[in-house]
Amino acid sequence: MKGFVQSTTMKLESISPNNINLVQNLIQKIESLVPEYSLVGESVFFSKDQFPWAEALEANWQGIRQELDQVLPYTDVLPNFQDISPRQNRISPDNLWKTYFFFAFGYRSQKNCDRCPETTRLLEQIPGLKVAFFSILAPGKHIPEHRGKHKGIIRCHLALKVPEPREKCRIRVSEQVAYWEEGKTLFFDDTYPHEVWNDTNDYRVVLFLDIARPLRFPLSIVNWLVNRLVGFSPIIQVAKGNHQNWEKQFEEMLR
Repeated sequence: MKGFVQSTTMKLESISPNNINLVQNLIQKIESLVPEYSLVGESVFFSKDQFPWAEALEANWQGIRQELDQVLPYTDVLPNFQDISPRQNRISPDNLWKTYFFFAFGYRSQKNCDRCPETTRLLEQIPGLKVAFFSILAPGKHIPEHRGKHKGIIRCHLALKVPEPREKCRIRVSEQVAYWEEGKTLFFDDTYPHEVWNDTNDYRVVLFLDIARPLRFPLSIVNWLVNRLVGFSPIIQVAKGNHQNWEKQFEEMLR
């Protein structure tokens, strides 16, 4: 099995960006088959009971919050989402959505992880974790309606800092509106159209996670392959380079 994984990884690393159509076709195939193969069903929002690891995340949320509080003083110099992933410029062209990345499709920000060891410890226990970062929305930030492209992923928000009034800090997914509660997880399918508002006077922060959707065999293998291919795609490689450049600048500033 180890030899198979190493061999497969070497083949994936050699895939040309020109094969991005293969990834798109596989993603479309997964989307059509998810209702039949999904182990957590097909819905807009999901129950945390469907993800056993969520209990540990919620039980230890205050430790994560304490590490977040050490990051927040640097909010102004944290990268905007579009600074890391330029394609996000279409939904966030301003400086009101800040990020602090831990993991992204095989990439690990070691320096960020070292500064938040408890958060990292908990993240490493999550099966199928693909993306993890502190998502920091400034007062007045609105993220317009958009949708994810890969139904083989489920999104989770662990609310860490939720300002009042509650009804002015919200997310709409499809036709359903939800409100974050500090210390609680919120699971949803981001391929449904969704948008976010922070119409308060303070920052809203969640631990933003993308998780491989639990699927029955053989679609689970197809989804694994797609997520591996995404990790080697030009989009992720550009984001990786941008984040590494920011890391160097941030480290120099801290000296």
